[in-house]
Amino acid sequence: MMVDRSIDFNAVKRALGRLPLIISSDEEDVLDKAKRAGLTVVPLHNEPETRQLQISQALLEAIADDFLQAGDRIVAVYSGFERDNLDSVSVINLTEHLARLTSRDLQRLETQVPLEVLRIMVDLAVEIGREGREGKKVGALFVVGNHRKAFSMSHEQIHDPFKGYSRTERSIRSPKVRESMKELAQIDGAFIIGSDGIAYAAGRILDAPAEGLTLSKGLGARHWAAAAISKACNCISIAVSESTGTVRIFQDGKVVLRIEPMDRGMKWQDFDTEPPTADG
Repeated sequence: MMVDRSIDFNAVKRALGRLPLIISSDEEDVLDKAKRAGLTVVPLHNEPETRQLQISQALLEAIADDFLQAGDRIVAVYSGFERDNLDSVSVINLTEHLARLTSRDLQRLETQVPLEVLRIMVDLAVEIGREGREGKKVGALFVVGNHRKAFSMSHEQIHDPFKGYSRTERSIRSPKVRESMKELAQIDGAFIIGSDGIAYAAGRILDAPAEGLTLSKGLGARHWAAAAISKACNCISIAVSESTGTVRIFQDGKVVLRIEPMDRGMKWQDFDTEPPTADG
């Protein structure tokens, strides 16, 4: 349940009986009240702009915390039209929307990159894969963690757009920085992101050797570069396919997570909001 304001959580809990319920919100007072009612809560960080993105983020957080498992079927209840009314329901099969994304996988990746940083970068990659930029499909490559070694195994293709800015102005926790990264994804080359969540460079050409790697047929140069750098630098790399929007996360030269983005937009069906008139 996506909740923007406090409701009678005890009453909801009684009505549902043993049916598991997760409350997700970006409002601390709402989460506190839900906790006091004995409910499971999932905070929303850096609130996305749309309900669809909020639901995606909430699912990712819930899986990472072991509240949900890949393959579960979820009923999401939320305010789709009016903020004060829970008026919309979506049925979501995690097997379809978050294929192979499990808490065990995320926790394993956390050993190299803090889970908070990983979540932000995964969300950003999925947004790029789903939305593209200015109506065009866009691919992208992110190298996350061990940025000093990644620098030593890459070279500059363009003048670094992040050079000269303060750490605050390069933090991926800032929505403005993430929007800038979506724009910069249109240029060739990789982003270098530190484990501290700071963007150190963009437009880098990766020079890591690709010997000893095995990838699925059909994956191009971007994915080979992502696999090679993840093995050579002991880091995480995230590749967004320009053709399909699929996000692949690499560790030690192998694909460890594959995420198929949700549909590129809500597909609303026509429906009546008023009862029919007497004349039909």
